[in-house]
Amino acid sequence: MRRTGSGHAALAAIALLLTAMPAWAAIEFYQAVDRNEVGTEDVFQLTVVVVDPPDNAQVQFPAPGDFEVLSSSQSTQRSIEMSGSGPPQIQTVRKHVLMMRANRAGSLTIPPAVLTSGGRTWRTESIKMTVRKGHVGPPPGQASRQRQQLPDPFRNFPGFGNMPDPFADEEDQEDPGDSTREDMRIPRGDSDLFLRATLDKKQVYVGEQVTLSLYIYSRVDLSSVDAVTMPKLEGFWSEDVESPTQLSGEQRIVNGVPYRTYLLRRRAIFPVKSGTLSITAAEADITTGFLFAGHRVHRVSNALDVEVKPLPPGAPKGMSGANVGDWKLSLDVSQTKVELGQPVTVKIILEGSGNVKNVTPPRLEAPAALKVYEPKTSDKVVPNKWRIQGSRVQEYLVMPQRTGSFTLPALEFPYFDPKTGRYAVSRTEPVELTVEPGAGGVASAPAASPTQLADAASEQKNVLTAGGLRPLRYQARFEEPAAAVWQRPFFVPAVLTPVGLMVALGVVGLVRGRMSREDEGSRNRQRAKAARKRLAEAEKLRGGSSSAFYGEVEKAVLNFLEARLKVPVGGLTRDALDAKLAESGVDAERRQRVRFVLEACDAGRFAPGAEPAARERILDDAAAVMEGWDK
Repeated sequence: MRRTGSGHAALAAIALLLTAMPAWAAIEFYQAVDRNEVGTEDVFQLTVVVVDPPDNAQVQFPAPGDFEVLSSSQSTQRSIEMSGSGPPQIQTVRKHVLMMRANRAGSLTIPPAVLTSGGRTWRTESIKMTVRKGHVGPPPGQASRQRQQLPDPFRNFPGFGNMPDPFADEEDQEDPGDSTREDMRIPRGDSDLFLRATLDKKQVYVGEQVTLSLYIYSRVDLSSVDAVTMPKLEGFWSEDVESPTQLSGEQRIVNGVPYRTYLLRRRAIFPVKSGTLSITAAEADITTGFLFAGHRVHRVSNALDVEVKPLPPGAPKGMSGANVGDWKLSLDVSQTKVELGQPVTVKIILEGSGNVKNVTPPRLEAPAALKVYEPKTSDKVVPNKWRIQGSRVQEYLVMPQRTGSFTLPALEFPYFDPKTGRYAVSRTEPVELTVEPGAGGVASAPAASPTQLADAASEQKNVLTAGGLRPLRYQARFEEPAAAVWQRPFFVPAVLTPVGLMVALGVVGLVRGRMSREDEGSRNRQRAKAARKRLAEAEKLRGGSSSAFYGEVEKAVLNFLEARLKVPVGGLTRDALDAKLAESGVDAERRQRVRFVLEACDAGRFAPGAEPAARERILDDAAAVMEGWDK
């Protein structure tokens, strides 16, 4: 009998198997939470760790119905141990972080996470959670103690036992004063896209500025904001501070969840009465996605309350409720020596920060020998991102009636400074005005007759020109037209032109509508074709940025599903999308593949440096999702 194989080949196979066994045996796979007792409004962190994962290993995260996954991220750490007698040992630790929130109160369980590779399966332990209604703050130091209880992935490597945790949460490494990190309530059901109204102060005095800002918090792509309805501001005087015409976002972390924030409106409001004043919710219509994947949603912001304190007792004489802020009063006189019959311009300038358009400077008082006309008021608001500041100027025209030296008395402006909580008074210095005889040597203006006095009373609002005072009245002459309007040649064409233009536009619209009409099936086929083309474009990015590659694959798959299902799917959760697919008759295998591709894209955006083989598989799975729909 002829022998097949040899004993040497069998020994080599056994040695290869024994060599591979330590790699399988060295795998560590576990999960842990930062705290076991939370509230229904709290966001907690689930950490899934794999030590020395096999090639092409896939981690299936827990997807319990009692919890909502707000975000997920992934990081990888490698260490090398050098020894003199043997080859270097490399250890890889992959960490997955999921930000989660409970959907109901009670004793809940987080199921095990599952790791699969090469036909083998590993499972973590399940985690028991106690969930209470509302918000439950973690006990001091609990999060840090929980991290210390996690198994140390590098405990078997010399010199690594006392090193700082390489996977310490980013929250602990950030500056506590970082404005890009916020703690606030994320709306349930709208966690991917919601409106948020904020105030820079919650307790102010009557007349003190409060800045109201309205933001969009989004984890999806935005196309446009179609309509914004600001809150009703009963009991406030308001002024716009900033109204962006284009969406410009910045990154913020809310309860550990990354968001893009977009400022919609910023308004300065000044309470006019004391007490607890309410600010109603704002509303906005927002379009997400692009082109055929656009989806319009309506969002409502949170309502706000402001505690308004009355101004303290002891207000100076002439104090007004609008005189709140930081103000400076000054007086500007065009000339202090003037000839009789020549006017003098006096400006009372009030500048500072506060309700510029509602504050009232003091009136100019002058001796009887100086005739003072009604002032002209002008406001200048200096652009500022948060505060209303600027100046209010009252310009008086003063006409001397006789020669001599006269004094314009000092002016006072009382106000309340909310920074110091005290009243203050800004004052000007008195101004000496000297009136000399004119060219004719007249020492006083001639006495006016009753008729001249009546004319002067009707001309108090004259304006100053280079030649002196000029009345505003204009002497017009009226002439009878040569012929009636309807008798002129242009009348009939002018009347018929709008009618003809409307008819022409109607015909053009009808022709264009018939030329561009196409059936629904054709439009869906075009959308599906565009989605496949987008997937081909994503293939060109597989060697580049992870976020760009996985984002393009996800958009291609969502656009394709929307074309096939004929309903918007851009804002749906994974479970809602799966339900839509089931309603449309999509088989379970294809639905499972769709979920796998979308979840892989979510994880890939937070996993820079993913292996090329993994990206190749995602492209193949995404292409498989789009195949076979027309059969």
